Amino acid sequence: MIRLTGKHPCNTEAPLSTLFSRGFLTPQNLFYVRSHGYTPRVTCPQAKAWRLRVHGLVDNGNEFSIQDLKERFQVITLPVTLVCAGNRRKEQNMVAKGLGFNWGAAGVSTGLFTGVYLADILDYCKPKSRARHVIFEGADELPQGKYGTSQRLSWALDRKKGMLVSWGLNGEDLSPDHGYPLRLVVPGQIGGRMVKWLQSIEVSDRESQHHLHFFDNKLLPTEVTAEQARTEDKWWYDPKYIINELNVNAAICSPEHNQLLQLALEPETLPIQGYAYTGGGRRITRVEVTFDDGQTWKLADITYPEDLYRIHPVQDHHYFGKIDLSMTEMSFSWCFWKLNVNVQSCLINRDVNAIAVRAMDEALSVMPRDMYWNATSMMNSWWFRVAVHKEVDGRCLRFEHPTVAGNASGGWMQRMKDSAKEDAASNIITASELAQHADGQGPTCWFVIQNHVYDATGFLQDHPGGDQSIRLVAGEDVTEDFMAIHSMDARKMLRQFHIGKLEDEAAREKASCLDVEARDDASKPFLEPRRWKKARLVCKKPASHDSRIFRFALSHDEQKLGLPVGQHVFLRAKKINDAAGEGEMMQRAYTPYSDNNQRGFLDILIKVYFPSRGSTKAGATFPGGKMTMLLENTRIDGGLDELTVEIKGPVGHFTYLGDGQVQWGPGNRIRKVRRLAMIAGGSGITPIWSTLRAIADEYMACPPSKRRQPMQVWLVYGNRTERDILIREELDRLLYSLEGNLCIWHVLSSDEHSSSSWKMGRGHINVECLRRHLPPPPSMGAGDEIGDTLALVCGPPPMEKAVGAGLQELGWVLDRDVVFF
Repeated sequence: MIRLTGKHPCNTEAPLSTLFSRGFLTPQNLFYVRSHGYTPRVTCPQAKAWRLRVHGLVDNGNEFSIQDLKERFQVITLPVTLVCAGNRRKEQNMVAKGLGFNWGAAGVSTGLFTGVYLADILDYCKPKSRARHVIFEGADELPQGKYGTSQRLSWALDRKKGMLVSWGLNGEDLSPDHGYPLRLVVPGQIGGRMVKWLQSIEVSDRESQHHLHFFDNKLLPTEVTAEQARTEDKWWYDPKYIINELNVNAAICSPEHNQLLQLALEPETLPIQGYAYTGGGRRITRVEVTFDDGQTWKLADITYPEDLYRIHPVQDHHYFGKIDLSMTEMSFSWCFWKLNVNVQSCLINRDVNAIAVRAMDEALSVMPRDMYWNATSMMNSWWFRVAVHKEVDGRCLRFEHPTVAGNASGGWMQRMKDSAKEDAASNIITASELAQHADGQGPTCWFVIQNHVYDATGFLQDHPGGDQSIRLVAGEDVTEDFMAIHSMDARKMLRQFHIGKLEDEAAREKASCLDVEARDDASKPFLEPRRWKKARLVCKKPASHDSRIFRFALSHDEQKLGLPVGQHVFLRAKKINDAAGEGEMMQRAYTPYSDNNQRGFLDILIKVYFPSRGSTKAGATFPGGKMTMLLENTRIDGGLDELTVEIKGPVGHFTYLGDGQVQWGPGNRIRKVRRLAMIAGGSGITPIWSTLRAIADEYMACPPSKRRQPMQVWLVYGNRTERDILIREELDRLLYSLEGNLCIWHVLSSDEHSSSSWKMGRGHINVECLRRHLPPPPSMGAGDEIGDTLALVCGPPPMEKAVGAGLQELGWVLDRDVVFF
């Protein structure tokens, strides 16, 4: 078997030629395996004691052992083809990687499944009149709960659809990977609807609410990228995109991949053959083969092995019970097709370079010519094409399938993709050329991703994160950083900036602007703008019900951080997913809570995004913020950490220099400010806090007799509830310290958890709120270029957008007088 994923979970398929050679019935040891988690360990005594619970909207709820099922209901055996919805997925992944792993064309198998009709069990338990769905749940425990899905009750009650609760496959017990001791079999539908290790059947008035009922087995619109599918739940809850029935599909199994045909032996005919299947109980009625990319077609002969059970039904077998298809027109199994072609006339004389197959079913559904790419890379059924190559001076023909299953290389699609990469990399960039564009301060800016060189010079001004975040990595290999923080769309944009391939691996190391041998100097600041520095998480302190102050130890106990006021740091960490150390690199920008005078440590105030049930009608589950849950779940024992992060900085376009001066705007001009308007939302208070505290520290450091009038500051701070207000006590202390030069106005958008004595704002930060609780916009004197009033804004994007529109309405000039963090 070909292992498609790591050791856990087990997902495998047979080599296509081996699967095809076994014929109609697939032995269990060659049956494809699709598991989402571990395989439940069930012993023989446990199997005998296994209970299937039927409950919910039924008049006669019950529990059945497997022996009960055999004794109370007619034992039925049906030949059924099981197909994973991801069958042939690797072909789509060659075009653009989707969310799933690389199935070849052998994610399909057929067997004799023995059990009892689901309809018989439901009739016995008597569903109530308002019931509409039947929910199935297995014993496999997954991170988001047990695996489960559902069927419409009307389908489940229809014996013609052949739904079985099954304990046997090909005359033997189910193997552990295939659901031992009991599973659901739903003929004509995708394998994801057939729950293994079946424990519970619930009759309900609504569909399954299991996580993978929504977040798997969906055919999303082709415009939805894999990144959107990961982050936008709305697609998964749209019922239009659910996959139930199989689509029409076919594959060429012979000639097999890389098979050689020696023309010197003068074979007269070559059999081209393979499988075909469709869904919903329909029958494949036509299979056609083309040698000229669809201009002409030849009909193949089709055989239907399942028809043997129509001609020779089995009654009252001691194991199989009843195998009788004589009274039904439903077809639930694959068929085989074959076309004998004359090698000389069909292949040699016509100079054929590809063979393709398509199939049609009795509903006249036909395989499409072109691929329908989708984010899950499912239901791939475009024409199956096999390339034909003349080799050994024309004395041999070699046949090449589109892909090879799993992570192995091979196939004409892989070859074409690799060839395109080689063409794109034909321009070789030397280490010295890269070094000329690696200053970060010059007019050009190059960087390296996966050994390819990109010129970001033309994108510096348009980069959403500002040009500084690109200049900081000029000349570096930024593969991990880029992949950690950029979407699929951003990765696609890379193509237009690609200029060549770095000459070799050693040159890339030499070209890096990082001094990997550099030693930390305790007398120098910890931060280095072009170097990631390791720091240990050593302490977590609650700041609110969902926020924490995370403390990271610097390299030396007396070392300063070295972060200008108003700027932030990048923090990155890897979430390990397996024992081999593989994992996802995550990177976020944070503004420290601690000031720059603190030595040996860095404190960061972070809002933790916990897992929660969503507000959608389907009850979406939010798994929690990746970075924040990694920090939250890290154990700290005796002051020692179990998580090391990397920090780099400073990064930012705004700096408070002290004495009322800020550096910001085009050309990083220094500007004198007497009045500062601050608008924050939620955890957006952190960059606001760093500037506000620096102003207060500066004021308090002077003896009272020498204090000058400090900068006047107004702060409007929005939160959902009163308990969400961060560092409230610290803000209140600054009110006292600044002696009337600080005004704070809180705004709550919800009444939840708010005290009855609340006297400040409610609702959202709108124009009227800004008018009442902020200074007026700066007035420009004759000849003045800039005023002495500035606004700082930091919060969620919708809030920043609304505040920006409100400030504009009040007369603020956004690009001149408003800093958006």
